[in-house]
Amino acid sequence: MVTNTEVLVRLIAAAALGSLIGFERERLLWAAGIRTHMLVCVGSCLIMIVSAYGFAQVLDQQHTVLDPSRIAAQVVSGIGFLGAGSILARGEIVKGLTTAASIWTVAAIGLAIGGGLYFAGIASTIVILIILAGVKPLEEAYRARNQTCQFRITVERGAFTPEELRHTLDLRTSQIKRFVVEARNDDSDEVLVLLNKVSSQDIAGFKDRLKDVPTIRDVEMIRRGSASGN
Repeated sequence: MVTNTEVLVRLIAAAALGSLIGFERERLLWAAGIRTHMLVCVGSCLIMIVSAYGFAQVLDQQHTVLDPSRIAAQVVSGIGFLGAGSILARGEIVKGLTTAASIWTVAAIGLAIGGGLYFAGIASTIVILIILAGVKPLEEAYRARNQTCQFRITVERGAFTPEELRHTLDLRTSQIKRFVVEARNDDSDEVLVLLNKVSSQDIAGFKDRLKDVPTIRDVEMIRRGSASGN
C-alpha cells in the first residue's frame, strides 16, 4: 500500500508538470490554460492512485480478482469531452486541436505519475514542451512558405494566358491550381486565379507585379490562407 506521503508527492508532482504545459498554452491566450492543465493532470493522477490502491482491501476476500487498469483506462476516452470543448471551427478554419492534444497528453502524464512512473512523466513533459514551444517556429516558417491565394483579374479580351501568369509571377506550373476565364460584356475577360504553395512574401508582391502587365486592367485579391486549410 502506498503511503500518504507518497500520495502527496505524486499529486504535487502531477500539478507541477501539468502547470508547465498549461503555462505554454496560457501565454498564447487559449481558454485551456494553467489551471485547466493542472486540474486534468492532478485528477488523472488521483484516478490512477485510486485505481491501483483504492480497492486493496477487497483483494483479501476469496475469489476476488480486480484489474487495476480498468478505472484508469476510462481517463483516455473520458478526457475527450474537455478536448472537444477547446476545438473551435469557423468555416474551413479549425483551431484548438493542439490544445486538445495537450489536454489529452497531460492526462497521460497524470496517469504516469499516479502509477509512480516519475521518469516517464517528467520525460514526457519535457518532450511535450519541446513540441509545443520549440517546433512551433518551424511549423510557422513552413506554413509561411505554403500559402494559397486567389485573385480576380480583369484583362483585355483573350490577352492573358496561364503561361503569361506563370512568367509574370515566376511560378512553377504546379503552383497554378486554377485558371478560369469568363468573358464580360465590355470587351474584357475576368480571370479567376488560384495559386498554392506560395510564400507570404511572394503574395505581398503579386498584385503589384500583375498590375505592371499592360493588358491587365484591374487586380483584386479575393482570399489568402494556409495551403493546409488549417
